[in-house]
Amino acid sequence: MHSIPEGQCVRHFQYGLGVVTQSDGERTSIDFHLHGPKKFATKIMVMELSDEAPPPKPQSPKRRRKAVAQPVAG
Repeated sequence: MHSIPEGQCVRHFQYGLGVVTQSDGERTSIDFHLHGPKKFATKIMVMELSDEAPPPKPQSPKRRRKAVAQPVAG
């Protein structure tokens, strides 16, 4: 397999749907919806090209800042 165009949607048997973020003749990086970014050896990876776009990634909850106690003037 040769390089895959950046932005191409693919389906992997283990990781599911993902989007190609970088690809050349040796390595291909794919950002999977549920499993995050993974790197593969381009020549031996087993993928299906997909027309299906992965759903948007769930956003992580925002962290709250800890309240800082203000010194009491006295």
